[in-house]
Amino acid sequence: MKYKKYVISGVIVAAALILGLASVTTVPSGYRGVLLQLGAVKPTIFDEGINFKIPFLQTVQPMEVRVQKEESSQTAASKDLQIVTTNLAVNYSLEPGSVNKLYQQIGMDYRSRIVEPAIAEALKAITAKYTAEELISKRPEVSNEVKNMLTTKLSKYYMKLEDINIKEFAFSEEFNKAIESKQTAEQNALKAKRDLERVKIEAQQQITQASAEAEALRLKKQEVTPELIQLKQIEVQQKAVEKWDGHLPSVTGGATPFIDFSTLERKK
Repeated sequence: MKYKKYVISGVIVAAALILGLASVTTVPSGYRGVLLQLGAVKPTIFDEGINFKIPFLQTVQPMEVRVQKEESSQTAASKDLQIVTTNLAVNYSLEPGSVNKLYQQIGMDYRSRIVEPAIAEALKAITAKYTAEELISKRPEVSNEVKNMLTTKLSKYYMKLEDINIKEFAFSEEFNKAIESKQTAEQNALKAKRDLERVKIEAQQQITQASAEAEALRLKKQEVTPELIQLKQIEVQQKAVEKWDGHLPSVTGGATPFIDFSTLERKK
């Protein structure tokens, strides 16, 4: 009888312990808990940490509310009918206060049912508005339009778009060759233009130099007067006298410098 009493007490304690443990649930950090009662979604949302529920009748479905990343590669046609493959990274998060509605309406596969189709639709719609070259030159504008469209689409399903990053626009091989040829032609045209400008500058410099030389020669001619010529002759004769040793040369091979002896007399 005494042992029976102990057994009953032990069973009650064990049942109370199990019941107590079953009534406690823990929501991990970065998550919210959707409360389910016999499979039905309740309005209550559990925050991260320890929470209490009705044992065996209620369960909790954790849903991550931290920023999640989705990478997608989509092929679409540009405005000028070029095939463009876009690699896009999308950061988004679930609205913490609406995870129960998201779970009730979409479930846990919201990524494949909502996020991926929304990215594909936004990329194709925006890509079709721009030519292939504009997708490259107006990349920030394209990114902003994709972001706005995705924000609208995701917000309908209780999700928040954090940011997007267009990693790459990939085009067909034919288009890449056409772009390369165009760039080469533009570079050659620019080089030809620079060469022409250089030739013009050099020609102008030569003209300026020739004009300066002609002007200098004209001025020199203006400076030559009969008095100047006579003075130069006197200077030449004086230098010849200074070098003369008093003897006439025995052999002459050419013209003998003329010496004006009247000048020498005046010098003495």
